Amino acid sequence: MIKPEFWAIPESDLSTSELAEKTATLKQRLLDITERFSDVRFATSLAAEDMVITDALAQSKANIALFTLATGRLHQETVDMTKTTEDHYGVVIAKAYPAEEDIQAFIDQYGMNGFYDGEDAKKACCGARKIKPLNAALLGADAWLTGQRREQSTTRVELNFEEHDDARGITKFNPLFDWTEADVWAYIKQEGVPIHPLHLRGYPSIGCEPCTRQVKQGEDIRAGRWWWLQSDSKECGLHVNK
Repeated sequence: MIKPEFWAIPESDLSTSELAEKTATLKQRLLDITERFSDVRFATSLAAEDMVITDALAQSKANIALFTLATGRLHQETVDMTKTTEDHYGVVIAKAYPAEEDIQAFIDQYGMNGFYDGEDAKKACCGARKIKPLNAALLGADAWLTGQRREQSTTRVELNFEEHDDARGITKFNPLFDWTEADVWAYIKQEGVPIHPLHLRGYPSIGCEPCTRQVKQGEDIRAGRWWWLQSDSKECGLHVNK
């Protein structure tokens, strides 16, 4: 039986000067954000895009706090990557944990792994483990950052650099909105950015362990997220405004 070939880190034909221009633009975007807002927070998943932003924050010295959603169902590699990133950059990444009562309520209604049963159950799990902790982590913030890119999925093709997050009443920025996947990896290679181990094993997009799998060559880069659901929308609800 022939083993499937999985996604691999892409090569880039971006020239040194083109990458330098993109890098300078990214850093300036981050600094401009901090000039406009006094309390800006960055939600990092420790995956490739977010590691690019983390590195650019460190280099630009933009005053933006980092946090991550500690859902309780992450891969051990993701948990370990948090410490790796803190040690590499000398930063503290705050952990946003779900409330025990919210998790228990989900389990009581759907079961521990009930998210496999359909879209409603999946949304309920993401609501308890990701959306509510995100809302709590952003209380008091003026703005927040994500690692979203237009190229990532059909739901992000009209993504802008700056948006108003209606759900939370604050401004939201997507500093890599116009970057390609190859741009991201060119930056990581040039700057020696730490890489999440799962990227080396065929995972282009990384979420919770039960809801993420490897992606075969030629599949959409988010095909490994909630793969059991027949939907073009591979979103958990974090980036839905209303």
